[in-house]
Amino acid sequence: MSVEKHMLAAGTPYATPYYVISSGIPGPVFMIISGVHGNEPASSRAAQGIASRFSRGDMALRAGRLIIVPLVNQNARRKGVRGKPDLNRTFPRRPGAEAKHPLSAAVWQLALRYKPSWALDLHEANGLSQLNPKRVGQSLLISPASRAEGVAKQIVKRMNLNIPKQAYRFNMRYRERAGTSRMAFQRLLGARAVTVETCWSLDYALRVRLQSEIVCHFLRAAGMIS
Repeated sequence: MSVEKHMLAAGTPYATPYYVISSGIPGPVFMIISGVHGNEPASSRAAQGIASRFSRGDMALRAGRLIIVPLVNQNARRKGVRGKPDLNRTFPRRPGAEAKHPLSAAVWQLALRYKPSWALDLHEANGLSQLNPKRVGQSLLISPASRAEGVAKQIVKRMNLNIPKQAYRFNMRYRERAGTSRMAFQRLLGARAVTVETCWSLDYALRVRLQSEIVCHFLRAAGMIS
């Protein structure tokens, strides 16, 4: 297994690290992005933690290749804001279309290079989905047409078995919104794409742990870790 660290959008004001973890054995290509919004810190911490565990040898990739961009929007994170424009509305919406921001364009070029069969976009949201059906905190978002549906349902069930408090448990929500990374990965690359949302009102350390556990569940489902 090899772990390589590179710079996305190198030489620009948007430069940010990403990792390519290769098993050396044929298998799926799995891409994880986080920190698209600068005010969602647990998502980035979880993604960086996963990358660090592979770098240290605490985790091993059994097959395939894993690409992780832990903090897409460095500038928004420094300011603690969502970011303007909203990067998660600037990804390509149709074949041949271009992303509408240099950062989403850089992420998209990375995706075109590796052509992931799985894609996770890690986020955080306001409000608990168990208490309000209009909120998406503590949920996995997929498209009604997503091939990730079966796996996502299983992971929601597994996560909830270990969450004693009902209000903190996860739901699956069916959402389609043009310009998101999830829709671009799914529609234009054919990937099994999922958006992960934890809730801001939960303790930070808990949110990081939940995000990390969900990522590991997906990697296991893809046959990439034991």
